[in-house]
Amino acid sequence: MQIQLNEQQLMLQKTVREFCEREVLPVASDYDLKGEFPADIIRRIGDLGVPGLLFPSEYGGSDGDMLSFLVALEELARADASVAITVEVNATLCGELIHRFGTEEQKSRWLTPLAKGTMIASFALTEPEAGSDSAAITTTAVRDNDEWVINGSKSFITNSGTEMTGFVIVAAVTSRDEAGKAKISNIIVPKDTPGYSVGPSYNKMGWRASPTHPLYFQDCRVPATNIIGTEGKGLSQFLWSLDIARVAIAALGVGLIQACLDRALSYAQQRRAFGKTLSQFQAIQFSLADMETAAHMGRLATYHAGNLIQQGLPFSREAAIAKLFTSEAALKAADQALQIHGGMGFMDDGPVARYYRDAKILTIAEGTSEVQRMIIARELGCV
Repeated sequence: MQIQLNEQQLMLQKTVREFCEREVLPVASDYDLKGEFPADIIRRIGDLGVPGLLFPSEYGGSDGDMLSFLVALEELARADASVAITVEVNATLCGELIHRFGTEEQKSRWLTPLAKGTMIASFALTEPEAGSDSAAITTTAVRDNDEWVINGSKSFITNSGTEMTGFVIVAAVTSRDEAGKAKISNIIVPKDTPGYSVGPSYNKMGWRASPTHPLYFQDCRVPATNIIGTEGKGLSQFLWSLDIARVAIAALGVGLIQACLDRALSYAQQRRAFGKTLSQFQAIQFSLADMETAAHMGRLATYHAGNLIQQGLPFSREAAIAKLFTSEAALKAADQALQIHGGMGFMDDGPVARYYRDAKILTIAEGTSEVQRMIIARELGCV
């Protein structure tokens, strides 16, 4: 498989890396400790064209491709995972849903500002009693003439409740079949819609600069035309977008592994103990070698899955493999980086502590490690 980046992708990588070193890294810890959403940074990333890499220029996009998007995400995550997840959710769980299944009017009205980076959006799937079992959601949408009336609540919704959040895509039960099985649809709910409210921000362990809130819907009415695609086909729609999101999360994992390696290597080459630098001790060398191996293997798995998406080939198994490997490897790399830094790594105002806190959620978001193993086992024929 050819994974060599082309000239355009290398230029994109260089541009995003330089932007992150100049604009993101110096302020990432400050935003993290304050739990503040970096709207100014997200807008400037929009000026670079990153949010629209997956979409055509006719909808405000950059006419890029999946591999270019993964390259950009890795660089963003290398600087700040909170920034990276904001861009990732906006493009995969929201933008891709509208791009693939939406009407021309929906694409023009909602996809265009997402692709330009002037607006962000949320995808509201998770509920208090429905996480990994996404088919168990209980939020309902009932048709009333030319409107959908939505009732229910959602939990842990990324990109919600900010000055840039323009709308939320709500997964809701719109009917049931003869056996009582829920038929789910995805419906666009613009901000400030009566009956739609955003709860207080969660106090999270990681991704602190990424906005996350509970959402509530009480007799929330939106036009019937706000439904995305065919009524009752929402489950297959968001499962497809989740597969793409898992590859994107894998890119975040690679970026985080690389960040841990960069910091740990630099520190180990400077810090001295017992008359030698830490990098001269074999135990430290082995940890650094493990991190380099994880970054390399994770990047290969992620690019491979991205290439399959670009070619229009099945990629569910490869997405699960990439997400499982990189998320768990990132968690290990963060632990190794903190161990190498010792007490300095344990200080919460430093980047290593932030990497450590940000790493854990990668094994949960967009499908837990257990779910990824279920998918892989299913693909092996274990049914």
